[in-house]
Amino acid sequence: PKKGKDWSHMLESFKNQKLNFGKSVSEATFQKQYLPPLQDLIQLMVQKNPPTNPKDLIDMCIKDWAPGSRTRQMRARAIKQFLSHAVDREGIAEIWTPPENLKVHIGEPKPKDIIKRDGDHFEDDQQILNFLATLPLDSSFKKDAEAAQKWLNAFQLMAELGLRPTEVQYLKIKKDPTTKELYWWCDYRKKSGGGTTDPGRVEPLPLVGDDGKPQDWKLLQRFKAGLLPLPSCRENNMGEACNTYLQRRESWVSLKKVMKETQGLNIVPYSFRHSYS
Repeated sequence: PKKGKDWSHMLESFKNQKLNFGKSVSEATFQKQYLPPLQDLIQLMVQKNPPTNPKDLIDMCIKDWAPGSRTRQMRARAIKQFLSHAVDREGIAEIWTPPENLKVHIGEPKPKDIIKRDGDHFEDDQQILNFLATLPLDSSFKKDAEAAQKWLNAFQLMAELGLRPTEVQYLKIKKDPTTKELYWWCDYRKKSGGGTTDPGRVEPLPLVGDDGKPQDWKLLQRFKAGLLPLPSCRENNMGEACNTYLQRRESWVSLKKVMKETQGLNIVPYSFRHSYS
């Protein structure tokens, strides 16, 4: 860094930029998605033998998360944005300019991690966003438009909260008695040969498009206000209904075919959940 400007100073400067300029984010988003990886970055850079280039730095900050996971993706993107800011606005040496392509750092899930799952993951968050944008929200047929909105809400919940289709029907909002914070709770209890998945708190992990900006769908606020209509399905029939709706969408059938032919991946309703990690 330039004289008088250390990594902590640059973090404060970067935070100011993210909160107040350009495609700004909220304080809560910064604290949740940007601060943790950047605090790890600073800890690495102030140690006795710090990384000497941005590629090694990125790898060291994301290596503890599974290859191809969204958390790893988001951490890598946050570090890239911070390093770009440090070079462009804080004047540190250009050697710290981050790589344009992060795919080699983010990696892909290991075969053993996906072989037992029902279907595969999407290529990235932007692919999910592109598909959601094809839903006929503006259809001239009222029923189609209403159905599209309900399924859009369901898909957003599945992707942001990492839910199975069925679990969407079991969502509630609770309040932490100490912090008064509202949070998601899923009442679904899944029984399988490996045991039982108990009801519990669900943490949101917003999708991040190619522009690096987390999607702010305000799902919790809309759900609490009764402004998040969802498809009407019989109990435990959400998965079947979800699959039926998707198979009737030309954009889904086309995407499914392309993914299978070009990458050998099979996207299914569960793929929204698989992309959360």
